[in-house]
Amino acid sequence: MEATAADREWLQDYLDYLQFERRLSPRTLASYRRDIGGYLDWCEQEQVSAWRNTSQQQIRLFSAHRHRGGISGTSLARQLSSLRGMFRFLLREKRVQQNPVEGVRAPKSGRRLPAALDVDQVGRLMDLPGSDPLDLRDRAILELFYSSGLRLSELAALEAGQMRSSDDLLEITGKGTKTRRVPIGSKAIEAIEAWLKVRTELAHDGEPALFVSRRGTRLSQRSIEQRIALRAQQQGMPRHVHPHMLRHSFASHLLESSGELRAVQELLGHADISTTQVYTHLDFQHLAQVYDKAHPRARKRGK
Repeated sequence: MEATAADREWLQDYLDYLQFERRLSPRTLASYRRDIGGYLDWCEQEQVSAWRNTSQQQIRLFSAHRHRGGISGTSLARQLSSLRGMFRFLLREKRVQQNPVEGVRAPKSGRRLPAALDVDQVGRLMDLPGSDPLDLRDRAILELFYSSGLRLSELAALEAGQMRSSDDLLEITGKGTKTRRVPIGSKAIEAIEAWLKVRTELAHDGEPALFVSRRGTRLSQRSIEQRIALRAQQQGMPRHVHPHMLRHSFASHLLESSGELRAVQELLGHADISTTQVYTHLDFQHLAQVYDKAHPRARKRGK
C-alpha cells in the first residue's frame, strides 16, 4: 500500500508535538522533517505502508537502501533515531501496534577526528592587525570562540547586555534550550571590551545583539562564518578555518592540558559524554606523535 496523504498528516502531528510540547528549535524540527520525509518518499517509491503494519524487515530494507546510496553511518543513525522517535509517538497515540525501528542499528563508520588548529596557529589567527570597528569586532569573535568553546548559533545569539557580568562567566543557552555557564579568558575579555567601546558606531539604537554588521543589525551565522574564513586567509592559515574548528581547538587543547573529560563535557554543553570522548582520540593522537618523536625505541631507523 502506497504512502498516503494521511501518512504525511501523521508526520505533521508529530512535528507539532515536537514543536509545542518538546519545544524543539526550528532547525531541529527541519532535520526531523527531512529525515522522516526521506523515509516517506522511499515508501511511496516502493509502494509500501509508511506506518501501519510496518515491519522491522521493512526498516532494515530502507536502511540498506540508504547505505547503498552512500549515506554515512552517522547520518543513517540520525535518520533511524528520527524514525524511532516518530514510532514512539505513534505508539503513544495508539496509531500503531509496535515500534519496528527498535533494535535496528546503522552500520558503523570510521570515526573521523575533528579538525583542530595547534596552539601556534591559534596565536597567529588571533593576532589580527588593525583597530577599526570591524577589526575589533572580528578579533572579539575569534577570541570568544576559542576562549569559551561556543557553538556558532550560541555566539550569534549573544546580546550586549550579557557582557556586563563581573564574575568572568557567561551564561549560554545551547541545544535543547539548556543553559550552562562558561568562563571567558582574559584575552577574550580584553577583546570584547575593546569592541564594546566602538560597537555604537555600527549598532542601531535599540539593537540588542553583541555582534552587529555594517548595517547595524545582528550579524548572521553565515556572515560570522565568512568573516572567520576571510580573517584566517588574511593571516596565512594553511587550511579553511570555520567556527566549529575553533570549538574543536578549545576542547582538544583543554583536554591535552588537563585530562578532565567531564569538565570539557560541561563546558561544551554535551548531553552525552560519548560525544566528548572523540577528543580523547585527538589527545592520544597527539601523545602518540610525541612518543614517536621522543622515545629512543620508537624512532624508525633511516635507510
